[in-house]
Amino acid sequence: MTEKKISPSREALKLRARAKNKKPKFVRAESWKYDRFSLSWRKPRGLDNKIRRKIKGWPPGPSMGYKGPKIARFLHPSGYREVIVFNVADLSTIDPNTQAARISHTVGKRKRALIIAEAKNLNIKILNIKVSKETKEKTEEAEGETPEAEVETQKVKEEKPKKETKKKASKKAKPKPKKGEKKQ
Repeated sequence: MTEKKISPSREALKLRARAKNKKPKFVRAESWKYDRFSLSWRKPRGLDNKIRRKIKGWPPGPSMGYKGPKIARFLHPSGYREVIVFNVADLSTIDPNTQAARISHTVGKRKRALIIAEAKNLNIKILNIKVSKETKEKTEEAEGETPEAEVETQKVKEEKPKKETKKKASKKAKPKPKKGEKKQ
């Protein structure tokens, strides 16, 4: 029998997910006791701190043992390694089998449309693709397709009735009694 081989990155992603499920939610020492402490983790530095000393019965602190596998670090959940792209020339350095492009947030509409078109030609996956109406029209004109079918699907989506939500009745705040007045 032939078994389907899983790529090392896919296997590592599964291991990373399993490690993430085992990792507890690290909380700040005694944040459950005082409201003025937020739950977000702070490194305990006190001499007698139970979490720093790893006393049994106290919540765990972060340590190296909770790390995921080394080959899975910095991988996108899709299994690709992210590469930030600023222009069309940056796409030539990307390996479509192992890497995916993420268009920088500083790139404008015009250059973004050029990058998306070039990535389609090179079969490169773009992680943060956000296609606007203008870019759809440009790609359709370039491919020679008619946008009539898409217009019909958009009309169907618009015709769906929206769910009605109940509005909560707002409570009127009672005026506070002034000094010397009795409470009712």
